[in-house]
Amino acid sequence: MDGVITQNIDGLHQKAGSKKVWEIHGSALRSYCVSCHADYGQDYIFDNTEEIPHCPKCGKMVRPDVTLYGEFLPQRAYEESVALIRYADLLIIGGTSLEVGSAAQLAHMYHGKYLVIINKSKTKMEGKADLVFHDGISKILNQIDE
Repeated sequence: MDGVITQNIDGLHQKAGSKKVWEIHGSALRSYCVSCHADYGQDYIFDNTEEIPHCPKCGKMVRPDVTLYGEFLPQRAYEESVALIRYADLLIIGGTSLEVGSAAQLAHMYHGKYLVIINKSKTKMEGKADLVFHDGISKILNQIDE
């Protein structure tokens, strides 16, 4: 089982070709009605002329499908992320300080064989890691031969 768990809300993992991506903080590329839960694409909010976009179906507010501080993570994305972490032999944590509770919580669930951390600054999990790189994630990953 493999996949990507991301805090990013920009959809760039999918744009880069990743197939199984669990967005634990949602995505700015989707919007939904807070009442009837109708789905809207990324342009609905930006193309809307109202100050606060409303749902044409029920009249309630439409908001981006992102997780704000204090909100619960998307349940399916979180559950699938937990499954990936629990069954992984290798976990690569990249580009995060692990200071945001949701990502840190998931990282601490990992008990597989190999842990790799790639981050410009130090993280609190480095003592558990098999490899640590203090550099940019793109620089490190670009040095890996296929």
